[in-house]
Amino acid sequence: MTTIDQPPMRFPWPPVIIISAAAIAIILGTSVPMPWLRGPFAEFLAGVGALIVVGGATLAILAVTRFRKVGTPVAPTHAAQRLVTDGPFAISRNPIYLGGVTILIGLALVTHNAWFILAGFAAGMAISLIAIRPEERHLDRRFGKAYRDYAKRVRRWF
Repeated sequence: MTTIDQPPMRFPWPPVIIISAAAIAIILGTSVPMPWLRGPFAEFLAGVGALIVVGGATLAILAVTRFRKVGTPVAPTHAAQRLVTDGPFAISRNPIYLGGVTILIGLALVTHNAWFILAGFAAGMAISLIAIRPEERHLDRRFGKAYRDYAKRVRRWF
């Protein structure tokens, strides 16, 4: 396997990071609850949070669907076959990861658990370091100038 064909990573870290962040937020929310708003405003925020969760899930699903439609693998453990720059990838270079982090933030509002906010930001930082940077190097090796031009037009997260 040539360097250009090597996948960006050998283990699918992003879903593990998102799921671990959610589990930690749940555990901390139960054992070390943080203060939260009470009353009608808290319920309003829960409704907003539900919309944020749906929006994050929709973004991730649209991105996965786009990958499948053009025939490139979704899993970061496989080399990219196509550079996808349209659909949700026109607004974020990482809409699947953005969707996952957005879901965590929305869950904070739905569950009244502020730990989800911290978990979301921590997950975003971990994904940036562990997944996005290796994927960017992979895409640069694989697609060269086309990827660099795309990276200039579209931000990493949003």
